[in-house]
Amino acid sequence: MSQAGKDPRSVRPWRMIERRKSRTIRVGGLEVGGDAPITVQTMTNTPTADAAATIDQIRRCEEAGADMVRVSCPDEDSTAAFRTIARAAKVPLIADIHFHYKRGIEAAEAGAACLRINPGNIGSMDRVKDVVQAARDHGCAIRIGVNAGSLERHLLEKYGEPCPEAMVESALDHARILEDLDFRDYKISVKASDAFLTVAAYQALSEATDAPLHLGVTEAGGLRTGTVKSAIGIGSLLWAGIGDTIRVSLSAEPEEEVKVGFDILKSLGLRTRGVNIIACPSCARQGFDVIRTVEKLEQRLAHISEPISLSIIGCVVNGPGEALMTDLGFTGGGAGRGKMYVSGRPDHNVSNEEMIDHIVEMVEARAAQMRAESMAETAAE
Repeated sequence: MSQAGKDPRSVRPWRMIERRKSRTIRVGGLEVGGDAPITVQTMTNTPTADAAATIDQIRRCEEAGADMVRVSCPDEDSTAAFRTIARAAKVPLIADIHFHYKRGIEAAEAGAACLRINPGNIGSMDRVKDVVQAARDHGCAIRIGVNAGSLERHLLEKYGEPCPEAMVESALDHARILEDLDFRDYKISVKASDAFLTVAAYQALSEATDAPLHLGVTEAGGLRTGTVKSAIGIGSLLWAGIGDTIRVSLSAEPEEEVKVGFDILKSLGLRTRGVNIIACPSCARQGFDVIRTVEKLEQRLAHISEPISLSIIGCVVNGPGEALMTDLGFTGGGAGRGKMYVSGRPDHNVSNEEMIDHIVEMVEARAAQMRAESMAETAAE
């Protein structure tokens, strides 16, 4: 990696995460599982039959960095619109199918890269075969999606309540149907709204199959509470090496789910999209208003996709040390000025009044340099 794009902390051995060995499948043009990067996805909430509104929402998710987007297809009008939506999308689309096997066939024909469908819930084996054949014919993967809130009745009677054992048994029962039909391009999720239940289910499932796993704490809540719950659940699994693709389920706009997903991956060093701002909580020693500064920088640097680390520290107690670990840094000083650091070294002074504009300019310049170097490397190949 170029000097401009280095993460000074990435080489530390105590930061290494050994990922679980899963097989690789393809979802559109993306690989999922194996050594492929962990992907971030979200789901639209517009009426799918309104193709224009759905495309507009997908576009915002793409701009936020979404690798995939799931779209619900509850009726014929939705699958009819799906063809237009899929043509407009720049990322693979996952068609969300429940119960109606014909919707799965229609979505596969309309350009879905993946079908979210539970084979055991769509009727007879003949219907399952028809959906699987459509997926095979059109290059669709399948996601088996088990949810603690909608487990099969016989499993609830067997176990008495939603539990990890019931969720894993459900997932493996659905997977067995696909395996018996010689279809292995599938991934699995076992989600619950309880983070403990979610983590336990995924831990057990990870030992029972080599299929790629899609992580999520379902129905996590609003932007703040849902982010915390998802970070705990998804983050602990990723830290243990479990997970190949993630969705943060928030009662918020879909693009917010994408941003939080990348923040979780960034915090674990698993993906490095965008500016990673390391900032102090501020105290009476601060030489400038840290909180307002970070708020403005987050807004003004949201368009940057290159992986750049930036430290914003209010005083010299921790500022120089944090700046040593980041690409760029600013540490508050006295008399209305602070020190700018570049690649871990003190570089020049900047006034507090000019600080935000100056930092934005430096980040944008570094991002442009990284893009140029990447293009040069690609051309050389």
